[in-house]
Amino acid sequence: MTNPLKKTMVYLGLADEELEYDEQPPQQHQPPAHPSPVAPVPHPAPVAPVAGRAPVTPLRKSNSARNATVQEMNEILTVHPRQYRDAQVIAESFREGVPVIINLSQMSEGDARRLIDFASGLSQGLYGKIERVTAKVFLLSPSHVVVSGEHGGQDAEVEASFFAQG
Repeated sequence: MTNPLKKTMVYLGLADEELEYDEQPPQQHQPPAHPSPVAPVPHPAPVAPVAGRAPVTPLRKSNSARNATVQEMNEILTVHPRQYRDAQVIAESFREGVPVIINLSQMSEGDARRLIDFASGLSQGLYGKIERVTAKVFLLSPSHVVVSGEHGGQDAEVEASFFAQG
């Protein structure tokens, strides 16, 4: 296998490596001239593999907010973020199953969009919902929280206009 092209193909996995062995002729095994009075050794029967499930490690940690039962709600967090870095407080509370009201009135337009994009991803990832309350106020509600109120066609138009601002 001194061919450089062949070596490259083997390295890239495009060809199988042909191993070179120095093969010696097989030796003939000759039975002993005098049979010995040895009893045959019993071999144990092969053990069949146990039909069961292998241990599995889940890819996602079980989320207490997702599996939470409907409880008496005793906390709602209201946040008035000024910068995008304030998103950490929102994420930590929402992950714990606490509904979060986000008031964007003190943020710049660009940071407000980034924060809403983040909050949308956060709510999707944790199976919650994000709803617009007013032009610059949003409600993040975990999956175990039910929000009731007026829903009309006007909400969809207002939401579309907020995200369509360029």
